[in-house]
Amino acid sequence: MIDLTPLEVRKKKGDFRRGLRGYEADEVDSFLDLVADRLEELVRENRALQESVRRTEEQVAEYREREKALTEALVSAQEFRERAMEQAEREAELRLREAEADAARLRAEAQRELAREEEGLRRIRARRVQLMESFRAFLERELAEVTHEIEALHRQEEPGLAGMRRADERQPYGMLEGQDEAPSELGRRGRTAGPAARFPELVEEEP
Repeated sequence: MIDLTPLEVRKKKGDFRRGLRGYEADEVDSFLDLVADRLEELVRENRALQESVRRTEEQVAEYREREKALTEALVSAQEFRERAMEQAEREAELRLREAEADAARLRAEAQRELAREEEGLRRIRARRVQLMESFRAFLERELAEVTHEIEALHRQEEPGLAGMRRADERQPYGMLEGQDEAPSELGRRGRTAGPAARFPELVEEEP
């Protein structure tokens, strides 16, 4: 294919041989001028298009670089988000385990405290029962002693006990041989000594 330029088209005006009945030279020249002008326009348009294509290719290349950078940034952001979510899940799981451990520790401590309170309450109840039984035994002994003294008084008032009353002047009534004091005197001295001294089991022990 011949690569024609507008200048070469114009130079062709005098290169054609003239024939007997050939084309009109002026019309051919005018047509060649028209072709040359149009060819110049096409050349300018081609250059403009080539320049536009070049700029477009440069823009496309730039856009591709930007797209690549954006893609990499998106991938990095996605990876960072996934790592952040994994880290958050690990931290949440760790805090959950710590909270469960604290709750279990508090429950165990509360159960131990409850067991201590129940044990203390059981000891108090047992001690109360022991004190009540001791106090009942104390009252029964006191009642028996009072009954014994009343019976002794009744025996002293019966007739025919004058000799025994004379003997009582030398020795208190009811004293056995080798005994220093009569039972009534022992009872009176025991009562003045107080329940704590007479019945040490009534004194509350430290739990």
